[in-house]
Amino acid sequence: MVASLFLVVLLAACALPHVPSRAIYEDPVNFVRLELDSTVLPEWPPSAHNHPLVISAEEVAGILRGFQVREHRIGVQIKIVGEAPWEPAFREDEIALLAPRLSDALAQAKPDERVAYYLSRPQTSIKREITSGGLYIKDHYLHFILGNRRIIYGIPAYGMVYDRRYPMMPTAAKGFDLVFAPAEAVVEQEGGILDYLLGREKDETVIDLQKLRPVSPVTQSTPEFTPYPVIMKNRETRPSPLIGRGRQKVPAQL
Repeated sequence: MVASLFLVVLLAACALPHVPSRAIYEDPVNFVRLELDSTVLPEWPPSAHNHPLVISAEEVAGILRGFQVREHRIGVQIKIVGEAPWEPAFREDEIALLAPRLSDALAQAKPDERVAYYLSRPQTSIKREITSGGLYIKDHYLHFILGNRRIIYGIPAYGMVYDRRYPMMPTAAKGFDLVFAPAEAVVEQEGGILDYLLGREKDETVIDLQKLRPVSPVTQSTPEFTPYPVIMKNRETRPSPLIGRGRQKVPAQL
């Protein structure tokens, strides 16, 4: 009895830690929420994100439509059957659900939070198709994570349900390539061999928002509890294509 109790405690201690979060939207199979980002350190202000940020649902929808995926194939497969065709990363119904909720989430996010999204479609009583990931804003760059895309996830009979608890983490090896258009807006990330060996490479697509053609106004509001200066030009002197700096603690309006 004592040994069994010890084993349970040991397994619980080895589990991944709980991530504090607050819901922006949730229904029985989908959610958008704000999660505390452990990489943001209070003692190091430059680590903070540029949240909250006001961006329209139409602008978010345009960004989501810019992502394309294809099945990842190795050299032998490519020689035999060629490259897989590109297709939209998100369905239109997924974009319709996500765009307004991601817009709301960024408007409410704090500098130490990231936005997480999770979409699922039940397949059977023990399996579901999931698409999930996250995003955050750093300066005028959007960091976008597509952790899972239409992955069939087997719901465990007992224990932790990792796909909902950690939506930004892949539940299986990624079997797709991801690109964004326009390509000139994508920022190449540089990582050394040490980052690779230590598992510190970030599985993110970084997009320069200032290189996107504006669809609707996007403005930065002043963070409520951090003195970290926003690295952007003041819209009164020289407005940027997509980002403007707010002066109030509530989202600024253009």
